[in-house]
Amino acid sequence: MREEIVKKIEKILDDKKCENIEIFDLSGCEYIVDYVVIGTALADKHSLSLLDVLKNELKPLGEEFLSVDDNSGDWIVADLGDIMVHIFTENQRKKFNLEEFLEKIKKERKP
Repeated sequence: MREEIVKKIEKILDDKKCENIEIFDLSGCEYIVDYVVIGTALADKHSLSLLDVLKNELKPLGEEFLSVDDNSGDWIVADLGDIMVHIFTENQRKKFNLEEFLEKIKKERKP
């Protein structure tokens, strides 16, 4: 199930020293994906390395990276269909504060 892939993503990121990993279960919400994973990389090169590891570990499991925005190592976005992964450097994560936005989405969840 998708929860298992989300946990796998969390473990991969954690094993590779990604920090402050948060998972948002948005299933049942009016949002573009069911799960969002956010993590903080130590530096922009670290975020690019984390993306490579995710691809190498998840593609053999049948996961498809539908879109990847890796133009800047400060904020990488990987779209796996119903899972979105955001890897930020610390300053970018603070600047955009995506967690606050996602918490609002969760609160508006339909019963």
